[in-house]
Amino acid sequence: MFTESKTLEVCAGSVEAVRAAYEGGARRVEVCSALSEDGLTPSVGMIRYALSLVGLGVHVLIRPRGGNFVYSEAEVESMLCDISACRSMGAHGVVIGALTPSGDIDLPVCRRLVERAEGMNVTFHRAFDVCRSPFEALEQIIGLGCSRLLTSGQAPTAEQGIPMLRELVRRAGERIVVMPGAGVNPANAARITRETGAVEIHSSARSIQPNGRLETDAAVVRHIITNLQ
Repeated sequence: MFTESKTLEVCAGSVEAVRAAYEGGARRVEVCSALSEDGLTPSVGMIRYALSLVGLGVHVLIRPRGGNFVYSEAEVESMLCDISACRSMGAHGVVIGALTPSGDIDLPVCRRLVERAEGMNVTFHRAFDVCRSPFEALEQIIGLGCSRLLTSGQAPTAEQGIPMLRELVRRAGERIVVMPGAGVNPANAARITRETGAVEIHSSARSIQPNGRLETDAAVVRHIITNLQ
């Protein structure tokens, strides 16, 4: 079991990944599809399966396509509908984000997404990592009412982003959870949390499976949890 101060969220890109995360002891999953595209909104069936696992927190990625995070009005309407569907199914949270063409938080769009969530837990995703002004963006995300920020500290991996992550955690204080993610594994998870002060961490916890697929592995999940104790 975790100490009370640490939480692992597993990024689960398939139904099998959700099951592995659950069996490995994860407290929460971010369900998504198409990890090759850095994650897209998953199917209704996948969301319902995750919600059927008693005691597992389920947050749903709301992202209609790959590529950048600058969205058309039609794409925004699609995301709003997806959030409504997640709420109606009983999902515990959603994971959102949108930027302007200049690389700032798109406040009008994000405000609409947060308002549609109507009190659900809201995570701002790694669109943050391509923002041009991270500390200003942090304050804006807090102002939107988001519960947490998923970030690599604007680096290719969370381990490389430790200095920025540490500063984000310091600035955030108790106002929002800063959750390191990207390249988190059993070998570095404890170091990342220790050196940044983060109390939550995000990992896909994957390994090569017998069928040749790279997939979330219950043993890897357990290993991360053990190392965080």
